[in-house]
Amino acid sequence: MSDALSGTMQIRKHVVKTSRGVVASQHRQAAEAGAEILRAGGDAVDAAVACGFVCGVLEPWMSGPAGGGAAMHWRADTGEANALNFGMRAPAALRVEDFPLSGEGVADDLFPWDRVVDDRNVRGARAVAVPAMVDGLEAAHRRWGRMPWAELLQPAVDHARRGMAVDWYAALIIASATRDLARDPDAAAMFLADGLWPRPFSWTGLGEDRIDMSRMVDSLETLAREGAAAMHGGDLGAAMAADVADKGGYLSREDLASNRARFEAALSVPYRDAVFHVMPGLTAGPTFARAMTHLGTASFGDPDAAFPAYAEALAVAYRERLDRMGHDGEVPAAPGSTTHFSVVDRDGNMVAQTQTLLSLFGARIVSPSTGFLLNNGIMWFDPAHGRPNSLGPDKPCLMNVCPALGQSGGRRFALGASGGRKIVSAVVQLASSLADFGMDLGEAFARPRIDVSGGDRIVADDALPDTVKRHLAAVAPVTPARRSLLPYPFACPAGVLDDGTTRFGATETFTAWGDAVAEGEPAEEGTP
Repeated sequence: MSDALSGTMQIRKHVVKTSRGVVASQHRQAAEAGAEILRAGGDAVDAAVACGFVCGVLEPWMSGPAGGGAAMHWRADTGEANALNFGMRAPAALRVEDFPLSGEGVADDLFPWDRVVDDRNVRGARAVAVPAMVDGLEAAHRRWGRMPWAELLQPAVDHARRGMAVDWYAALIIASATRDLARDPDAAAMFLADGLWPRPFSWTGLGEDRIDMSRMVDSLETLAREGAAAMHGGDLGAAMAADVADKGGYLSREDLASNRARFEAALSVPYRDAVFHVMPGLTAGPTFARAMTHLGTASFGDPDAAFPAYAEALAVAYRERLDRMGHDGEVPAAPGSTTHFSVVDRDGNMVAQTQTLLSLFGARIVSPSTGFLLNNGIMWFDPAHGRPNSLGPDKPCLMNVCPALGQSGGRRFALGASGGRKIVSAVVQLASSLADFGMDLGEAFARPRIDVSGGDRIVADDALPDTVKRHLAAVAPVTPARRSLLPYPFACPAGVLDDGTTRFGATETFTAWGDAVAEGEPAEEGTP
């Protein structure tokens, strides 16, 4: 915990309240795009398509058409939860022998895998897995969308044509990855000044620098005309695969044609008087379910008394996850490249969607033919042989995503977060805040949190009372951390809540760009 950070500064966010729909996103302009679709009569799914594509333009290092993810959909007319998996896969031509272990300890990115020679599973073309995000958005739209697909992509096209404005937050994000981005000429040309330096930004806020995204405009317009088929078996995907091959990777047109989004039976989790619906399979949904099942056996009288029970439940859930799905160890403090948004429309339909490139800037390379940043989904696999989730060709990736739907006390809500392994801790505690203590959305999001995600320590918000920290220390060693604008010691959630008459939206207080925007709230004049 940095001693240089202010100990008295307070940051707050407004919780949106409306009788109509709400979009809560890590990027305000993406939320505005989704809310505008709701105003035009769109379904929650239509808003999610617009929001998802705008996120890929304005947070290109977090997610995009060359990534993957998952979404939970609640349909008010049928009272059903639907799980949609659009996760990544290893390319069929991947060669395990191309990833020899270096013997130099653990990798310095998101996961504590044994380090691979040249970090080939983390950076560069060999780290690229087969994406499915575009097909995921189209699959939901095909089933429930009301508005034309091309109209839903137009906000992303417009933002790409203007180019992404570089403010202080964007400049810091780019600066944190400058060394890696400089290794790829296409990434360097797109994100760095003179292809070499971090981009400057105006300290006074009067100047403006924009990233040229003209190549992305052409690609998004192709997707608007041709749909997901352009990426999955079409010429756009073929061009991207050729770029990856030129840079030494395995991605093929055939891989893209075969990796498609799929609807699955939601994993339903009874909890006291509540019920939650999460993703099944190789996601963090089963980990959330295990944590909530364990937490349901605990008793605690007040919110502060719940934290040791949270720590124990999360520790149990993560031990099982790592034993069955991956390799245990310390978790390096590295940023994730993921975004989450939640939507509720005026009819009560909901979407909780998490989309990702995995690491910040993914593989740190750009496809010059498409303008898309490429994922590094291969890092989700354990490079050591003979373990759960070991690397192999044509295997689905084990994702940390945990979009969740819930019902408690006559209220419905859609939650999720970005933050890699930290996601489950955040979603569990938000779910408990709403279900166990009847908190409103603002109280739940402002409540201090802990993180337990596979290591032997508890990361605890320094705002927690000393008595809580002492009780946590009886469970495991405690590392205090202050919530800050950057870096993020905890996950970054976004959620919406419907109490039957009023709908609410909120995002993590300390996300600089995140906001919830209501359907009835017009976009701010002059918004770029």
